[in-house]
Amino acid sequence: MGLIVQKYGGTSVGTVERIQAVADKVIGFRQAGHDIVVVVSAMSGETNRLLGLANQVQQTPDARELDVLVSTGEQVTIALLCMALKERGQDARSYTGGQVRILTDDAHTKARIKSIDDANMRADLNLGRVVVVAGFQGVDEAGNITTLGRGGSDTTGVALAAALKADECQIYTDVDGVYTTDPRVADKARRLDRITFEEMLEMASLGSKILQIRSVEFAGKYQVPLRVLSSFEDGPGTLITIDEDLSDMEQPVVSGIAFNRDEAKLSIRGVPDSPGVASKVLAPIGEANIEVDVIVQNMAADSTNDITFTVHRNDLAKAQAVLEQVAKELNAREVIGDATVVKVSVVGVGMRSHAGVASTMFNALAAENINIQLITTSEIKISVVIEEKYLELAVRSLHSAFGLDTE
Repeated sequence: MGLIVQKYGGTSVGTVERIQAVADKVIGFRQAGHDIVVVVSAMSGETNRLLGLANQVQQTPDARELDVLVSTGEQVTIALLCMALKERGQDARSYTGGQVRILTDDAHTKARIKSIDDANMRADLNLGRVVVVAGFQGVDEAGNITTLGRGGSDTTGVALAAALKADECQIYTDVDGVYTTDPRVADKARRLDRITFEEMLEMASLGSKILQIRSVEFAGKYQVPLRVLSSFEDGPGTLITIDEDLSDMEQPVVSGIAFNRDEAKLSIRGVPDSPGVASKVLAPIGEANIEVDVIVQNMAADSTNDITFTVHRNDLAKAQAVLEQVAKELNAREVIGDATVVKVSVVGVGMRSHAGVASTMFNALAAENINIQLITTSEIKISVVIEEKYLELAVRSLHSAFGLDTE
């Protein structure tokens, strides 16, 4: 028995029937003796509907008013869930982010949490109530409604668990845990019983959509035990925990294969070889608020440089326009853009103490005649950029090569 924070996503509360099913699940935990705080998202599709209305009214919606608008989606859900709980005889109270006093900075549509006042929630818990909080939102110092960005309900859940010193934060979604890779791509993908915060952070940043990156960062920083579970079927889910909780003998070398389809590649060729040239190429990209991922610089035979890097596919046209201007200023030979690439990564804390991971990865891809265009590494991951048409073949071959097909 303890204090559990549960977060239910949009598909989990997408209909009245599903909200009622969540109420039944929550009551089951209460009957087992747990104190429960529930964080909910807007009903599935509601946030997109509200954004669509905003775009019909204003070409570039005002950020402050947009937060006022989209935050109403969660307000509907918290009220309905409390009604469903009370209908079943369980006392409950709903709170918006502002009522809890989830204090954020004033960066509308992408605010960050500064502090949380837990007094009202603790008082309700002491009275035996279930506390239901709107995810994704807070207020700034001036009392303006703010939102935390898409997927921000995960962050709300983890932040409340940290503030309340909860025994566990449970993230309920439409999958039953974290898998070794996307089961839609590799049918032999397996659910992981455990994964470290570091690995989950890499998986999230590399394309896994199960958890918002900021929520994993928050959980790791405050060491909040985090569990991913299915809203629709019972099961143990996947526990995300600190590295020390895992036995070195049991820890596999590679825990999962991540991939990202949203990649695009840019190359500027024939750049004069001089000190600071990389800064001259990449600084304008950063000033245009475009994030750069993998970067490779090569010396050509004529003593010029070729610089290649990747950006989000949606930023390709904008980045290419910036790079074309840079090329003129540097008298570079040409700029080439490519939107037909993807990034595939192997992730695992076991890589720290095992040699040969890179060679296993490269041999597996070579066996399928998959050419590697770019490579980047960290302590617990190796990522390669390849042609998009080879994505599923690459994921399956790597999944097999690292023994992830079997228990």
